[in-house]
Amino acid sequence: MVASISARGGVESALGYYEHLGQDEYYMRDGEPPGGWAGEGAARLSLSGPVTRSEFDAALRGIDPKTGERLAAMGGKNQNHAAGWDVTFSAPKSVSVQWALSEPSDRPAIERAHRVAVVAATTYLEQTAAWARRGKGGVIREQTAGLLMARFDHHTSRVLDPQLHSHVFVLNLAPRKDGTWGAIVSRELYKAQKQAGAVYRQAMAAELEREGHAIERSGDSFRMRAIPREIERGFSKRRQAIEAAAETHGYTSAKGMQLAALRTRRAKRDVHRDALFETWRAEARARGFEFRRETVARSPEPRPAQIDRRRLDRQSSHPAIRSAPRSQPVARVDRAAAKLASATRVMDQRAEMPGLAVDLKQRQHACDRD
Repeated sequence: MVASISARGGVESALGYYEHLGQDEYYMRDGEPPGGWAGEGAARLSLSGPVTRSEFDAALRGIDPKTGERLAAMGGKNQNHAAGWDVTFSAPKSVSVQWALSEPSDRPAIERAHRVAVVAATTYLEQTAAWARRGKGGVIREQTAGLLMARFDHHTSRVLDPQLHSHVFVLNLAPRKDGTWGAIVSRELYKAQKQAGAVYRQAMAAELEREGHAIERSGDSFRMRAIPREIERGFSKRRQAIEAAAETHGYTSAKGMQLAALRTRRAKRDVHRDALFETWRAEARARGFEFRRETVARSPEPRPAQIDRRRLDRQSSHPAIRSAPRSQPVARVDRAAAKLASATRVMDQRAEMPGLAVDLKQRQHACDRD
């Protein structure tokens, strides 16, 4: 599993990246607009639903997309400040493989588990890592009321292996608690990266268990018990290609793995979703594997009537979610993530955020990215 944070340059570079995120999906979109707005910043600007190019462009330039009001001055050389950061959450490979081989009726629950986990992780980021700059040169730093984000969901890797993942573009514009807006302190996002990744994994595990899926836990990570490791590896062709390139060119550092990823990066292809699922099933059969879902007793969940908005707010501001130091025991992260996942699911925030990434081993860090 891989998660990552990367800077996306200035406004024009970010606009190009927006076009890439909107088009770089190997499913027929049937004319659906790409992406969705997320975060407290989006709520304050009344941004919801699909992300349009004009709205994205305005927000990148520090302008309210609805009113045209300037919210923040452009900084940096030539008044072209850092536009934002791509935060990517990628599901464990065994989760993506089980999703690909499942019956159509079972896939939405797995997709929902990923979506709920992304919301939990980005909520954690808003609670702990959203800091804005103020004053001359941005020397004053203060915690914001949230983040302004655009989420893009994807389902495959570049070599057309199943890979559930979400890109969350965090714009360099956030609401302060006094109602004003300012540029954010990216260092805090990077510092929270590992913990947010743990929240993502634990929230997904809790949601899958609630749906009756059998999982195997290992530390703060997990895998699907129904997917053999050799099948999981067989559907990781992107990772294998990067590892082969790294060995060929002698890359061992994180930067080297990024170069290996670029060397093996293929142009995108459009393939109809039905053809993809049939191809994945045929590939599994060719490897001697016929998927059978392994289930356990479904975990109980609270009825929607039992949770209201005030309770959601209390759960989101739980002390374990607010502070969560790096040395915090895994069990505490489990409880916090499960609470966020439960609150997210009940409030049905399907259009809300996605995610982040956590540094793993260097080889894993570059391999499953799309």
